Amino acid sequence: MENETMLQGFEWYLADDGQHWQRLAKEAPELARKGIKKIWLPPAYKATKRDDVGYGVYDLFDLGEFDQKGTIRTKYGSKADYLALIHILKECGIDPIADVVLNHKAGADQKEEFQVVAVDPRDRTKPVSDPFLIQGWTHFCFLGRRKVYNDFQWHWYHFTGTDYDAKTGKSGIYQIQGDNKGWAHTGLVDSENGNYDYLMFADIDFKHPEVIQNLYDWASWFIQTTGIKGFRLDAIKHIDAFFMNNFIRDIKDQFGPDFYVFGEYWSGELEDNEQYLKQIHYRFDLIDTRLHLNLFDAGRLGSAYDLRGLLEDSLVKHHPKHAVTFVENHDTQKGQALESTVADWFKAAAYAFILLRKEGLPCVFYGDYYGVTGKNGQQSFKDRLDLLLDLRLHQAYGDQTDYFDNPHCIGWTRKGKEGNTPLAVLINNHVSTTKRMYVGPEHAGREFCDALQHCKDTVQIDEEGWGEFLVPERSVSVWKLHEK
Repeated sequence: MENETMLQGFEWYLADDGQHWQRLAKEAPELARKGIKKIWLPPAYKATKRDDVGYGVYDLFDLGEFDQKGTIRTKYGSKADYLALIHILKECGIDPIADVVLNHKAGADQKEEFQVVAVDPRDRTKPVSDPFLIQGWTHFCFLGRRKVYNDFQWHWYHFTGTDYDAKTGKSGIYQIQGDNKGWAHTGLVDSENGNYDYLMFADIDFKHPEVIQNLYDWASWFIQTTGIKGFRLDAIKHIDAFFMNNFIRDIKDQFGPDFYVFGEYWSGELEDNEQYLKQIHYRFDLIDTRLHLNLFDAGRLGSAYDLRGLLEDSLVKHHPKHAVTFVENHDTQKGQALESTVADWFKAAAYAFILLRKEGLPCVFYGDYYGVTGKNGQQSFKDRLDLLLDLRLHQAYGDQTDYFDNPHCIGWTRKGKEGNTPLAVLINNHVSTTKRMYVGPEHAGREFCDALQHCKDTVQIDEEGWGEFLVPERSVSVWKLHEK
């Protein structure tokens, strides 16, 4: 079976030109040739305004088809473009994965009056006011869609909280009061800030039966309409885990076990991730936040970082079958809320670490592959990534032996397909050095070359199957059999 690689098919600062679905469609054949088997697409539904990246979600049933929020298309294009892209991706053997934002709704059509209590932002379990009436933006009637596909309207009682009182013009965190209201049960959401149910905008109440039914109706409609092959779940540490477990269970029951799902649980604490995996009965995978943060620290600290700790507390170490590994995403890039951009000098090494190892499903970031323009721009690493993707597709197979024996230089070997495509990988954060690694006596006398072309000389394997492999200062080298 060929290695799978996922591409995050967007970055935060894409142009608001409505052409992105078409761009991805044009790139699809080449991405398929590079071994991309899944593409995580940005939110496809109508958000608060045309240039919204998609996380200020307004109408899940509008995929760029109706005149709402001052636009018909979304930032990325029209519904027709989106459906055409999904068709092309599937023809190329790539599974399209939809970004699903269920935590909140934004851009309501009308205000409503209802009772709330203000809570302490640092501990949302503590009220800091008596109950009082506010006017909140909580009525979503989707006038531009005119009840096409679904006639459900959202009201204040479908939410647990909001952040703005239109009556007074004051912002805060307001917990909505009423029968069966309140945050999600402690233990079913992240415990940061006492109870991290509330994140932003109008926070959806996943205990409300009408909400549950509407989201189930939407999921069935969306999957059948688009032909999407999986979900990326946004902000799941803020969403009732009981609901999410049942929701994904029922989707997989309806659409099959191969419907791929992974979630964004943004926590670097292994215990938090393990607890969540247990709560959802390991029904879907999680992004490996800790590994990303370790890679970020390695780039930031340089030779002061002990490379032997790159896997410390990571999902890919402890739960490799449920880890989506990544170097960057739209939240970690420059200028974003979770900015933790891996240093340029370490970027190729970080990608070698997720692409050429046995464990985890690696996800390549669009901004690293194609670059980012504008004031928060960054260079493209496409040349390096293409080499690494080719190595992953054709050679990074078989048994893996780690040489994590030096704080400044770590390495590993892979036996390759049927032992015939061995690799030796070294990552170094200090001065140029070598590491003696074993590739097997069957390769005695053969020469290896650096596929990344950082080292010009070749390495000859001795009679016992060992080679003295070189890696330059603050660099990465990937040694493969030299084809003369």
